[in-house]
Amino acid sequence: MDIKNNLKFLMMTLTAGMISILSVAQTTGSFKGKIIEHATKQPITGASVIIDKIQLGVATGPTGTFAITNIPVGTYSVTISYIGFQTKNISEITIAANKTYYSEIELLEEVARMNEVTVTATTFKGENNPLTPVSTFSYSREEIFRNPGAQGDIMRALSILPGVVSSGAQFSAIAARGQGTQDNVYMVDDIPMFNLSHLEAEGFVSGFNDPNGGRFSIFAPRVIDNVQFQNGGFDAVNGRKSSSYLSLGIKEGNKGTWSFSGQFDLLGGIINVDGPLTKKTSLFASARYHNFASLVNLLDLKNAGSVTFGDYVLKTTTHINARNKLSFVALYSPERPYRTIDHISSGTNVHDDNSAGVILFDHRGSKAMAGLNLRTLINASSYWKNVLYYRTSAVDNYFGSFTPALDSTGVILDPKSGRYEDDLRYIRNDQQELGYRSIFTKRYKTLTLTAGIDAILLNLDFERYIKRTDTVFTYRTTDLRPSPAQHYQILNPALFNSKYSNSAFNGSGYISLSWQITKSFILNPGLRYDYTEFAGQHTISPRLSGSVSLNDKHSINFATGIYYQDAAYSDVAGQSAGNKLKNERSIQSILGYKIQFSSDLKLVAEGWHKQFDDVIVQPNRIQSYLTNNGTGYAYGADLSLIKRLSRKYYGQISYSYMQSKRDDNNNLGSYDYIFSTPHTVSLLASYKPNNKWVFSGKFRYSTGRPTDDYVVHANVLNDPDMLRYSQEITAMNGKRLPDYYSLDLRADYNVQMKRGTFSAFIDIVNITNRFNVNAEVFLPNTGRPFNLGLGVFPTFGVRFEL
Repeated sequence: MDIKNNLKFLMMTLTAGMISILSVAQTTGSFKGKIIEHATKQPITGASVIIDKIQLGVATGPTGTFAITNIPVGTYSVTISYIGFQTKNISEITIAANKTYYSEIELLEEVARMNEVTVTATTFKGENNPLTPVSTFSYSREEIFRNPGAQGDIMRALSILPGVVSSGAQFSAIAARGQGTQDNVYMVDDIPMFNLSHLEAEGFVSGFNDPNGGRFSIFAPRVIDNVQFQNGGFDAVNGRKSSSYLSLGIKEGNKGTWSFSGQFDLLGGIINVDGPLTKKTSLFASARYHNFASLVNLLDLKNAGSVTFGDYVLKTTTHINARNKLSFVALYSPERPYRTIDHISSGTNVHDDNSAGVILFDHRGSKAMAGLNLRTLINASSYWKNVLYYRTSAVDNYFGSFTPALDSTGVILDPKSGRYEDDLRYIRNDQQELGYRSIFTKRYKTLTLTAGIDAILLNLDFERYIKRTDTVFTYRTTDLRPSPAQHYQILNPALFNSKYSNSAFNGSGYISLSWQITKSFILNPGLRYDYTEFAGQHTISPRLSGSVSLNDKHSINFATGIYYQDAAYSDVAGQSAGNKLKNERSIQSILGYKIQFSSDLKLVAEGWHKQFDDVIVQPNRIQSYLTNNGTGYAYGADLSLIKRLSRKYYGQISYSYMQSKRDDNNNLGSYDYIFSTPHTVSLLASYKPNNKWVFSGKFRYSTGRPTDDYVVHANVLNDPDMLRYSQEITAMNGKRLPDYYSLDLRADYNVQMKRGTFSAFIDIVNITNRFNVNAEVFLPNTGRPFNLGLGVFPTFGVRFEL
């Protein structure tokens, strides 16, 4: 079916759904919540809460709580202010008929300047925190949902931030400032997670991790309530990964009234439920199931296989008493993509984009986590946070071999007439982690102290094997071969297979200070200690950041420090008993300049540099053996102008320059790292003309990613009846893929009904249908590659809330 006709059909369906919407009932709802200090979590008495459009407002009571009733249904901005604190503007709250909108809101303390206290309103939630002066960005739940092309996915929404690189439209995982998708600190309700994506092809590249990361976030739209992202330079409280810091807060249940919402789109369905279980406890629960069959049919994608996954989240929040707040969170994310010989169609050219060539796979995977988070107010200036969690992930991957019968142009004649195996290679990677975090924060007159410990018990159960000797037709010039005339390698099970089952203890201790030295100068020194049992290594990481306020609008920000990163657990498990991988080390420096033009508009310019040591490298691609012989460096600059969501529109313009180099120290010299993209430009705009319509657009451009340069050798087996070609890599990442362009558009329609809210949306990734290449895959059968990538990716659906 033609894509343009499909899009016309989508628009007609969306319009028909809008026409059938019930009329709006002119009723009212309520807005309730609690205002607390960010630094100490203490309630703020007497804070002003104003609904801007209609000028309804109240002051918070002795416990920091407030309630505004009889608010006409609609969408409003809210202003919260209190002397000595930064005034906060919440861009959007939606008041539904006979419902209560509940929120716990934190205010940042205002920095004193000169001989007065300046109170500045801001919509940059968490971004003006003196503890995080550099590279900090935040998103609200509404901004995530509206981000065009993101389709409600938090990871896709982050890809537009300066210094952030994604692997393209079909991938959602992010890489930041010259590092990879596996180098980011992920915290979910203060619980560390190492993978937040579905459909990461572990074991795809010769048995090792696909550097592109996963395709979809494990969090459905509107599950994440708040986001804070630091593009490096984060403090000593967080570690074991070195690139960036991403904190995600799962939505808390509504303490006022029950709400039921659902979303149904081209990929599947989502159901969310939240409300009060008791006077002290609220519940939020979410369930999502996605099946790509409808999208595959719509885009007429051949040989795509079957892809399904689900995400199930439960969170309870209990205010035990005035001093203690306990939350429990659990999530479970199973997935099952597979592609068998039955998915291969005759008549397909193996060189076509996304043909998947000769790849068969069967993947079963899941992630699960459960945790308790207890926040205790010790006194008026300090609090203590204790987190206990259990995390597990399971991967069972089979990769097959497929040698189809082809005609002279590469068209498959009959898939089953060729040779195929469903289980040539296998990888199992099961992880279980039991962890405890204890963090204490104390606020003094000019100093904030944070100190804590982490304790982790980790168990790995890993197996990787190939069931027979195989021929590898892609190799580097320097890879080991018996003779230069042999233009291929032999994959020997004895050198590749690995089995590992072991447990280890990881421990950390850290202290971080935020010291207001003068009325315009804040300094944040910190020190972190880590012990990694798998590496048998103790590390010390000093860190320093700070901010100099030139006046109310201009500031200079900086950060520097040492960051250590644990080896990937699958890499640890693949080594022989005597080969321990050390932690990778990076030394980072950031210098930035910020202009806060207004409460919702800021300009940020930052330059940065990273030095890498003890980088893990693979000397020979057909062996599990790895070393820490790699080094490297990266540097760049980011420029962004951000207009936050307020009134009717928001947007962002950003430009990033980056160079990232690696050296495996194998006498081949340095090369471009896979995520080294010298130029990236992002434009985002969203306009809300009224309470019913929202229109959004996003444009992204980046320099094509590096890929290997190579020569092709013909008939390498010297057998005309088994003609095979090989790919000799002459320069690692020696050339680049085509530049990346994508124009994404989104339209939302919302209306209040008698008993809730109805929404309809259409979200189109890459509306021009330009095919953006993520990778080239060489085919030994023909001596030519096929491209992996994505063109247009549309989805549409409806959402309701009752």
